[in-house]
Amino acid sequence: MNNKKTLSMVLTGLFMAIIAVMTFIPNVGYINLIVIKATLLHVPVIVGSIVLGPKKGAVLGATFGITSLIKNTLEPSLLSFAFSPFYQVGEIGGNGWSVVIALVPRVLVGVVPYFVFVGLEKLLKNVKARRAVALPVACASGALINTLLVMHLIFFCFREEFAAARNVAVDAVYSLILGIIAANGIPEAIVAVVIGGAVSLALLRVAPQSAGRRAKTLGQAK
Repeated sequence: MNNKKTLSMVLTGLFMAIIAVMTFIPNVGYINLIVIKATLLHVPVIVGSIVLGPKKGAVLGATFGITSLIKNTLEPSLLSFAFSPFYQVGEIGGNGWSVVIALVPRVLVGVVPYFVFVGLEKLLKNVKARRAVALPVACASGALINTLLVMHLIFFCFREEFAAARNVAVDAVYSLILGIIAANGIPEAIVAVVIGGAVSLALLRVAPQSAGRRAKTLGQAK
């Protein structure tokens, strides 16, 4: 039990360090695009959720959110006001909703994949199907939650600021939001499935989990 707790703490600290380091290495954790930063930081959060469970996943998600707020404050892009209450250009600036957008979706990225994985594993009886379906769907769910929630919260909380920043009519904002979801969300989901799925599968064989039988089951599915 102590060994499992130690390994769990070590992995949690390692993932937190990875998130922090990736955040501040140019074009690694965040890829600067014209409008908004695409991100790869959801991947370690998703892996942590699946391997370590929802509580530690939430901690990793909060780490993602806090580093996002710091990044958008220190190295802003066009929409950084949506992620940092400290960023202001002219009349366009962040507020308390910026903290919500930076934190809440990212915490959920650390929670939801675990329950998707557990639910599908219980639903699917075939061991090989569990490995082939549960992990990719769980990883994709984390990426899509991040993109969909972030962009829709921006729409509901910063619609007018978004329009002003892009110099477009307010009526055109949702179409642009959908374009960003497609342009960023699909590649981010693919990365999560490919990298997150592979890393999760490897770690499930050695890392502790709330339902420890899953590591054994996946290990037998070779």
